Amino acid sequence: MSLKAVSARELIGGQFRYYDFVMAAFVAIILLSNVIGAGKVAQIWLPGVGYWPFGAGILFFPISYVIGDVLTEVYGYARARRVIWAGTVAVLFMAFMSYVVVALPPAPDWKNQGAYEVIFGQVPRIVLASVCAFWAGEFVNSYVMARMKLWTQGKMLWTRTIGSTVAGQAVDSLIFYPLAFWGAQGWTNDLVIKVLITQWVLKVSWEVVLTPVTYLVVNFLKMREGVDVYDQGTDFTPFKAAL
Repeated sequence: MSLKAVSARELIGGQFRYYDFVMAAFVAIILLSNVIGAGKVAQIWLPGVGYWPFGAGILFFPISYVIGDVLTEVYGYARARRVIWAGTVAVLFMAFMSYVVVALPPAPDWKNQGAYEVIFGQVPRIVLASVCAFWAGEFVNSYVMARMKLWTQGKMLWTRTIGSTVAGQAVDSLIFYPLAFWGAQGWTNDLVIKVLITQWVLKVSWEVVLTPVTYLVVNFLKMREGVDVYDQGTDFTPFKAAL
């Protein structure tokens, strides 16, 4: 099947076969990364350096950036914007639900309230940092991806996936770690900076490693959808949920 190069404006109201599945995968990874991986600092051993701390969420959260790249590359910035807003609302609801459920008085014979609070207790500062960092980082990632596709005329996909991740993850990390942990108990400022830099480097490295996977997914979706979207004339404001 040959691909039809179209502008994003031509696809307003268009239907796609796999868009909803990609959106669902994106939102699921965002929620699971925040629940399971965000609060733990693990460590790796680096030759000549010793043990080095890193946030455990790095193992899976970067997949969301790969999916974000795929969304923008295949479906255009406007549809990626809808998914980012869906993810933002989902994270906010998750935080609200966690707060309500943790605050409910436990039954007298249920002895796991303390452990439950440790795992699901949402510190407002961290929730705010997470939502702000996710929102800003994803929009920077999608914007850079869409702009670079126009600049490169759709060639050299790897420059867009890596370049957008360098920018998006830098914004994400620069917002999240200082806002969430600077001056917080158990976090020295030196540790915040170390984890920030480590997270950024590892996320970009993950993007490089997963580039072949991104190519496979992008090519699969483009062939199945039958279009190649370019964001010519797109309104790049993030404050818009409609196409």
